[in-house]
Amino acid sequence: MDSNIVIIVSVRKMNKSLNMWFRQIHRWIAVPTALLIPVALIIKLVGSQAVIDFWEKWDKIPSVLMLFMAITGSYLYLLPYLVKNRRNKKRKSDCISKFLLEGASL
Repeated sequence: MDSNIVIIVSVRKMNKSLNMWFRQIHRWIAVPTALLIPVALIIKLVGSQAVIDFWEKWDKIPSVLMLFMAITGSYLYLLPYLVKNRRNKKRKSDCISKFLLEGASL
């Protein structure tokens, strides 16, 4: 029984740590993404041919960062709903087990 409690506590700590890392990564990726997209646009509109040719090598970076931002942002957006769903399932299982225990003692 105690090992189950330890596993549950460690999973909860891992989830909190994972959530914290997702938030930090999302924040740190947001700054370069916000800077690179206007830079790419300016380079493509008014840059010289040499600069445009150089930028073509690095052109995929803003797209990859945006994809990463979309994935982490989606997770962070859905996180409150996931937590609420887990909490409701736990409450429901606690109520059922309490009901079964009370019913067995009657």
